[in-house]
Amino acid sequence: PSQNEQETPCVGKRYMSLQLRSEFRTSHTLYKVKLFVLENRRRKTMRSISMLSGVMLVMSGATKLACFSTPVECFSVAQRSIRIPRVIHTQRKTQKPSLSMAVEGDFDPDALSKSVSEAQSGSLKAKGRALYKFTRPHTIRGTILASIAGTIRALQDTPGAFANAQWGAMLPRAVIGMVALLLGNAFIVGINQIFDKDIDVMNKPFLPVASGEMSKRFAWVAVLTAGFIGPMIVYNFFPPLLFKLYMLGWTLGAIYSVPPIRTKRNPIAAGLTIATVRGFLLNFGVYYAVKDAIGAPFNWSPKVAFIARFMTMFATVIAVTKDLPDIEGDKAYNIDTFATKIGVPKIAKGATFCLL
Repeated sequence: PSQNEQETPCVGKRYMSLQLRSEFRTSHTLYKVKLFVLENRRRKTMRSISMLSGVMLVMSGATKLACFSTPVECFSVAQRSIRIPRVIHTQRKTQKPSLSMAVEGDFDPDALSKSVSEAQSGSLKAKGRALYKFTRPHTIRGTILASIAGTIRALQDTPGAFANAQWGAMLPRAVIGMVALLLGNAFIVGINQIFDKDIDVMNKPFLPVASGEMSKRFAWVAVLTAGFIGPMIVYNFFPPLLFKLYMLGWTLGAIYSVPPIRTKRNPIAAGLTIATVRGFLLNFGVYYAVKDAIGAPFNWSPKVAFIARFMTMFATVIAVTKDLPDIEGDKAYNIDTFATKIGVPKIAKGATFCLL
């Protein structure tokens, strides 16, 4: 064969190879563009939910009485509810299991399974860790922050309070009051986990009662102990008005979860419960307690009134948005919330607008 006849097949193959490469580059570029569009769509839709969950994780505190676990959990649950495609990154770095991950919700299943096995085998360390998780630590942070803010505000509103304060007597009383508040918080979040066990198996399987890390018997012992010691502390160390306010919050927190009342089944009643306990009672109670401790008469100042109104509004937003990651379990067990009735995207946007 001639030289031209021999080169023709090679030229054709080279041309086909270049064409295939060009088509591959084009399709690969289109695929990357598609991934970029899907990822931006997901981020845009979930941005408001992530922001709310981050804010509430730091500032709020309420059981089921209030809260997201983490933005990561919020993303994963909300994506299942809204059916938004999620781009899977194959080279994502794996996170090492940690106590904070297991407590807040972004947990590692293997670490959680190990914790459950250790607790069920009788390990005291594992049981102590389960008890710590049972108190919902992020709600403890919210209670502590609110208490510190209310104390500083009361001292600043009282002329000469810092200079003339008897710290030797006030600090122990402040610690006792903080313990009472944390016990009340543990009672409310604990009794909620007991009565919401079946729902939490779907919504929050990392919680100790739902996962089996803590038995119901142990949970009841912890709840009843906290529910008894907390009121006794307030009754013996603080004025009668504070005891009545404490018991009002104690009762509202209990009927939120306990049948037959179970106010969490009604979104309006649940919202009013959370707004009252987390918004008004906590902030007013701390402010009144500090005024009583330093011997100053109680009076409303514009700043205190603003704090009470703001926290009541903030707690109302918590009451609505806390149900966003729980939509699947709430639907399965016929729990009516604004999220199940109106939808996650609308509630997230409306709550963001209220906070702004």
